[in-house]
Amino acid sequence: MSSQAVTSSEDIFDSSLNLEDIHYKEGYSVGYTDGLNSGKDEGKQVGLKKGFEVGEELGFYKGCVDVWDAAILVEPTCFSSRVQKSIKQMDELLNKYPFSDPENESATDIIDSLRLKFRAICATLNIKPEYDGYPKASGIDNSGF
Repeated sequence: MSSQAVTSSEDIFDSSLNLEDIHYKEGYSVGYTDGLNSGKDEGKQVGLKKGFEVGEELGFYKGCVDVWDAAILVEPTCFSSRVQKSIKQMDELLNKYPFSDPENESATDIIDSLRLKFRAICATLNIKPEYDGYPKASGIDNSGF
């Protein structure tokens, strides 16, 4: 047999022997593309949900600050100077929040500071408003009427 005949018969068997590898690479390529597309969609949904939750929480804090500021305007002595200072600091934190740059690293620090400041004000005023946007420590389900 000539070397030409041996080479052509090896080519026939090479495609059969490499069949698994060819299908593996093709499957990987298709799976990667599908995963990339579904990952982007899922990431978008998670981002929208988290963004809404953060916006809702910030709105809650802003509403509390606005109510407290209105109470101070009506009766300037209704809160101690320490509470009034904390309310002002909370308002400043809300104004510093980077709404237009959600990937800013200071956003997490600011929201943590807002939570602490809110808890401190509520403890000083001896009130217990509950924000339904994040889980309560008590774990009680208030979904019913």
